[in-house]
Amino acid sequence: MELRARGYFLIGFVFCAFLLLGAAYFQLAQELEPCPLCISQRVVVLLVCMTLLSAVIHNPKARGIQIYALLGFSTSALGAAIAGRHVWLQNLPPDEVPSCGPGLEYVFNNFPISKTIKLLLNGTGECAEVLWTFLGLSIPSWTLVAFILLAILSLGQFWNTNKL
Repeated sequence: MELRARGYFLIGFVFCAFLLLGAAYFQLAQELEPCPLCISQRVVVLLVCMTLLSAVIHNPKARGIQIYALLGFSTSALGAAIAGRHVWLQNLPPDEVPSCGPGLEYVFNNFPISKTIKLLLNGTGECAEVLWTFLGLSIPSWTLVAFILLAILSLGQFWNTNKL
């Protein structure tokens, strides 16, 4: 059975929804507080999720599929870059890890938005902590894999316009 582009976008949307549910589980049930880079990755997963849901609802023709494919790919690539930085920070030698910054609540309340965004994208020393692993990979590593899969799925739809 062949899937149309809409079906692939739906699969990507459901995958993103599960990623967000997993993040909520880790934070609420496992009490793992997200660091600035974790929050940034969640925001990008939400953007990818909304892009793919829009594609499912809109059910566009060939040109629209290509636009949604490029949007999904671009946001997934951004997420992969953020997750890649997070993985890089986690693999730094302890003496090279940046210092921890102020808490996020303090940053949101007292810093200008430009400095807050810079902190969310650059990360701090707390981002280097590995709090959970599965099969030897940390949460940011698994998130990087997820973003790569989402990017491939999205970009693949660029050429999936003949299955309308």
